[in-house]
Amino acid sequence: MDNFAGGTAAPETEPVAVEPEVPTRLLPVAELHLHIEGTLQPELIFALAERNGIALPYSGLEELRARYEFTDLQSFLDLYYANMAVLQTEQDFADMTRAYLERAAAAGVRHAEIMMDPQAHISRGIPLDTCVNGVASVLATSEEDYGISTMLIAAFLRDLSEESALEVLDGLLAMNAPIGAIGLDSAEVGNPPSKFERLYAKAREAGLRLTAHAGEEGPASYIIEALDILGVERIDHGIRCMDDPDLVERLVDARIPLTVCPLSNVRLRAVDTLADHPLPAMLAAGLNVSVNSDDPAYFGGYVDDNFTQLEAAFELSDFDKARLAANSIHSSFASEERKAELLDELNSGEVTH
Repeated sequence: MDNFAGGTAAPETEPVAVEPEVPTRLLPVAELHLHIEGTLQPELIFALAERNGIALPYSGLEELRARYEFTDLQSFLDLYYANMAVLQTEQDFADMTRAYLERAAAAGVRHAEIMMDPQAHISRGIPLDTCVNGVASVLATSEEDYGISTMLIAAFLRDLSEESALEVLDGLLAMNAPIGAIGLDSAEVGNPPSKFERLYAKAREAGLRLTAHAGEEGPASYIIEALDILGVERIDHGIRCMDDPDLVERLVDARIPLTVCPLSNVRLRAVDTLADHPLPAMLAAGLNVSVNSDDPAYFGGYVDDNFTQLEAAFELSDFDKARLAANSIHSSFASEERKAELLDELNSGEVTH
């Protein structure tokens, strides 16, 4: 079992259920780059707003969906944080997590490492234990309920101060929160990884695994900082590494995982079109890349959708898809036993579309 969320009681309020669209099952994968707040579908946003008596600034679903045309990372973040207002109770966080796991299971996800942004909730008056316990209550039984082993990752907002992050990490450690790793996300440009050196040192001392967003909109040098100053084991995004051949060589030699999110990169204009995405070149260079959905409710696709569109754009072979799936499993923070189980499942099954 790789659930790091054991022992948290599930909320008692009747949950809001939003029926997921069920696609054809894909090959088994690990999803390593997923923000749980980014899985809030418009239907669930409206359902939670009604339950909590929150007036949304949208006339209906169509107006909300119309706002999903982003020009850059910041335009997405503005909507992303505004929609979080509907998350008020443990049950709200639990319903959001349950909806993601239902959809992820249908997409072939067998292990998920799920990021949550505690600071984004604390800043609007939601207690730390409310958001943590709400998500963790569902992750505690995720393998039993959905066939998905899970890890909860506390992600920190890089546009806030390191002091703020340290205070939240202290709170998480004091409450013995069921987290297995920390991450670094939000507005990248102007907020280099080096800003959080003490945070990562403290997390390492606490025995937590380490990952960080770098090289999405920020330069390749941010990837180097994340590796050399923060000591991360994995890079989230990392597509800008292709601007630095020496860095590519280093990443290949060390087999550093890069959790790439193709549809996200297109929707946030990090690349112009999917046809322009560097994923094929990254694979050809021997980089350890995996495919992930990032914030699927906002970017038009879950993991299976990413694979489907990549296959259409680049004619990915079955070998390519199996390689990407294997990379995701090897790059996870799951136990060696769990990795072996998933690799056996991958190797014994047929790739479907």
